[in-house]
Amino acid sequence: MTPRFPIRAAALLSGVLLADPGAAAQTAAPAVTFQPFVSGVTQVTTIAHAGDGSGRLFVTQQDGRVRVIAGGRVQPQVFLDLRALTRAGGERGLLGLAFDPAFRTNRRLFVHYTDRSGNTVLARYTAAASGTTADPASAKTLFTARQPYSNHNGGQLAFGPDGFLYLGLGDGGSGGDPQNLAQNLSSPLGKLLRFDVRGDAARPAPGNPFLTRSGANPNIWAYGLRNPWRFSFDRQTGDLIIADVGQNAFEEIDFQPRASRGGENYGWRPREGRQCFEPNCSAQGFVDPVLVYGRQEGQSVTGGFVYRGAAIPALKGQYVFADFASGTVWAAPARGQAWTKRTLGRVDNPSTFGEDERGELYVAEYSSGRLLKLAPAR
Repeated sequence: MTPRFPIRAAALLSGVLLADPGAAAQTAAPAVTFQPFVSGVTQVTTIAHAGDGSGRLFVTQQDGRVRVIAGGRVQPQVFLDLRALTRAGGERGLLGLAFDPAFRTNRRLFVHYTDRSGNTVLARYTAAASGTTADPASAKTLFTARQPYSNHNGGQLAFGPDGFLYLGLGDGGSGGDPQNLAQNLSSPLGKLLRFDVRGDAARPAPGNPFLTRSGANPNIWAYGLRNPWRFSFDRQTGDLIIADVGQNAFEEIDFQPRASRGGENYGWRPREGRQCFEPNCSAQGFVDPVLVYGRQEGQSVTGGFVYRGAAIPALKGQYVFADFASGTVWAAPARGQAWTKRTLGRVDNPSTFGEDERGELYVAEYSSGRLLKLAPAR
């Protein structure tokens, strides 16, 4: 989020207007509609499912509440209330939620929020036996990171196909990464972190690329990120896709194949998109984004998912994502080294996407409080 929420649209209107080189190659997109699903959940930052066969969806609201959607309705009972622990507003608040792959048996879930001092907290909770609420007394803080500024908190939490928990953090904020934290391997900021949360602690996951490097943070999986606002794993291939919010000129989508052993450097701060941000930067050692778009198309990318549902066959295998400021929703076939996006439609301030257990997709409108479900056009 940079700035992710209402201030973002006004803050970067003076940005450099540069075009996406692939824009002219766009072809017709699958016919998709955005059907109203539920309303009354404003400022949604995460949509997730528990993988427990219940068919429920869970949403995090920026103010610190986790809400449950069941039977097509927002349930009146709050699943977890962290408002007393969270400093919400701007780009802070409750930003991430992930359920343990073994949630059916261990009832564990994980949250990422900014605490009352504005710093990052990764915490674990346990759901009650009934499954209708999480027990506040079960809280266990697993990881913290000091945030030097109020923006670029990142926020996504997700379990990978390897069973480890991934957390995306921004570069610490301000503008232009003034402390160059995204390239600093001693800092967790501007990174994708990978944890082993089996047992009663969060440890660096085995095989993390900087596990034995002196002075490096052992939790780092990848680096060179400015503000990764939503990443996801393709549920069919296991590939990782990261949406990284840009500075003045470009928004980008980064790709990591399932076979990766980590350690990718996605280029921020030397580069923004595929271009130099720092004068006379070198391209050597950086991983190029698979997709870039410029300021005439949007100002704040919202990452999504590769569609693997059954309702929209023409959309299968395509990465669905959006821009928070422009409201445009795109799809791009998730293959090759340079992806070409096609417009699916527009929604109001899309803040996050989510999958249900069957792989159908939903998108949240940040201000209106609506969740929309992607469906085939009739």
